[in-house]
Amino acid sequence: MSRYRGPRLRIIRRLRNLPGLTNKLVESKKNQTSGSDQSNQKKVSQYGIRLEAKQRLRFNYGLTERQLLNYVRIARCAKGSTGQILLQLLEMRLDNILFRLGVVPTIPSARQLINHRHILVNNRIVDIPSFHCKPQDIIT
Repeated sequence: MSRYRGPRLRIIRRLRNLPGLTNKLVESKKNQTSGSDQSNQKKVSQYGIRLEAKQRLRFNYGLTERQLLNYVRIARCAKGSTGQILLQLLEMRLDNILFRLGVVPTIPSARQLINHRHILVNNRIVDIPSFHCKPQDIIT
């Protein structure tokens, strides 16, 4: 399955603010509930909470389900806190580094810039958005 290409604002309404997906802000309907709507809301289960956290991670970093599972496997094998190592692995991706540096406004635009071969890492063209960067790498 490929990365998500559908309506972004629908995802943002459901999962709230995702700066990596888009920089648009939408007032969610959850904040605008009236008195009668509050009685219809159900308690979210533990499964629902974990699923929402996983989906937020996926959509914010622009990952597929399989990519996320591979990163989780790597993080579980490494020594230390699995969650901390997982976030370190995700933050070391080339598309995320360009987004964090402020070169591009969103991670999908960073992916496009990388796929169109506009980015050099250590004076070599890199066209893989999931390229794993090291701290001493030079990105131009």
